[in-house]
Amino acid sequence: MYERKTIPNLNCGLDLIGEVLYGKWKIRLLWFINEGHKRPSELQRKIPDASRRVLNVQLNELEEHELITKKIYPVVPPKVEYSLTEFGQSLIPVISALGNWGDENQERLRKLIIKKFPASANKEEI
Repeated sequence: MYERKTIPNLNCGLDLIGEVLYGKWKIRLLWFINEGHKRPSELQRKIPDASRRVLNVQLNELEEHELITKKIYPVVPPKVEYSLTEFGQSLIPVISALGNWGDENQERLRKLIIKKFPASANKEEI
């Protein structure tokens, strides 16, 4: 696993939240866990583009940052469930506000994002 060699800049709230939420799937993981999708297989189905390994790494990081808890049931086969901590629940209104902003500006954002792709790309698929 990658280990950082330099201490990150932690001088302001944006730096701190970037350290905690940096990762392609973390915000979605928090949202789906909040919606009641608690098992790793459920989360994998909700985010099929993410590999199981990447999801596990990001779930572990969210757990290390005390945003989620992991409960392992003593059964065979093993059963694992994730849930938000109180600290993690405090992020849900922020994630909701970001989602609403994205919804309100989706046409503009979509056009700006599509611009980055080569002209030969089929823009309908993006």
